[in-house]
Order: sequence, then C-alpha cells, then structure tokens
Amino acid sequence: MKTKERIESKSLSISELEAKLANMQSDLFKLKFRHSVSPVKNPLSIRNLRRDIARIKTFLCQKKAETNNISGNNK
Repeated sequence: MKTKERIESKSLSISELEAKLANMQSDLFKLKFRHSVSPVKNPLSIRNLRRDIARIKTFLCQKKAETNNISGNNK
C-alpha cells in the first residue's frame, strides 16, 4: 500500500473500510490457496497483503474509537 493509498484509506468511512477489509481477506485466502497448489510468481505479495489488512484493521479501530469518543463526550 503506497502512501497515497494509505491517506485515502484513512478518509474512508467505517462501512467502506469493512468492505475493503472483507475484499482483502478474500484476496489473501485465494492467493494462499493458489500458492499452496503451485508457487506464486511474487510470494512477497502475500506478506504485503497481510500487512495491508493489518493497516486497514488499525484504521477501522481508530475510526470506531473516534466515534465512541465523540458520542461519549456528548453524554
């Protein structure tokens, strides 16, 4: 994930992040399956995809914490 993509991912809403996360997890499953059957041309793509998933999960947790803090301060 390049810097521009990271910035764009940070600005996505929670539902968009969840959709992107589900898509990436599906891609990772398919890539791992293909790699177990026959070697993938670029095995580093598995590592990069895992790291991108972790970044998306981090952004998602940050967004949820922000919304909890905002709604918690209004009480």
